[in-house]
Amino acid sequence: MVKVTELIVLHTTKVGENSLVVHTLSKEYGRRGFLVRSAGKKSVMTLFQPLSILEADIQESSRSSLYTARNLSLKHHLAGIRGNMFKNSMTMFLSEVLYRTIKDGANEEGLYEWCERNILLLDAIRSDFSNFHIRFLLEFAIALGFSPESRDLTPFTGQHYPVVERFMKEDFAQSMLIPLSGSVRNEIAEDILRYIEFHTESSLNINSLKVLRELFA
Repeated sequence: MVKVTELIVLHTTKVGENSLVVHTLSKEYGRRGFLVRSAGKKSVMTLFQPLSILEADIQESSRSSLYTARNLSLKHHLAGIRGNMFKNSMTMFLSEVLYRTIKDGANEEGLYEWCERNILLLDAIRSDFSNFHIRFLLEFAIALGFSPESRDLTPFTGQHYPVVERFMKEDFAQSMLIPLSGSVRNEIAEDILRYIEFHTESSLNINSLKVLRELFA
């Protein structure tokens, strides 16, 4: 059976010479990997950048839990992200957070739609987006069902609690304008990741946070 499905790319794993397992988030399948054959061409690989939003035909199989994705195409070209080194680095970080936090096979209601909205929002913002990943992490915790209040974050945020409280209380536009140094911004991101780790009972080890430290220093 073939289903036309929208997929958000979180991660890829090479399989053999020309195939990939593309780890994705979708409405229908939640967090799931799909086999993509003949994926070695450069023109095809551009589809699998972090947080790309694709449309694909999914070939289900009764003999294997690894379904095949075919006829992939970009649903949104995300020119505002792909043409900006800082936004691209941010999508690397956010996709790794999603990949390492959401368990394979999990399907949280509304999570795909929330992710798509945020990707398109990041794509559309022309300036003042350096705080975007902090807001994303806080809203991600809510999307996962933790629904933190400011005081719930106190054991994890320490001296940064007043700033985090502002993020929790102010609307999106105002939170993008909170003045932060690069070092403080990175420390707050680490604080919120510890909160997510605690509630998911896992160690995330987000490697791409190092890239953000360098770019937003």
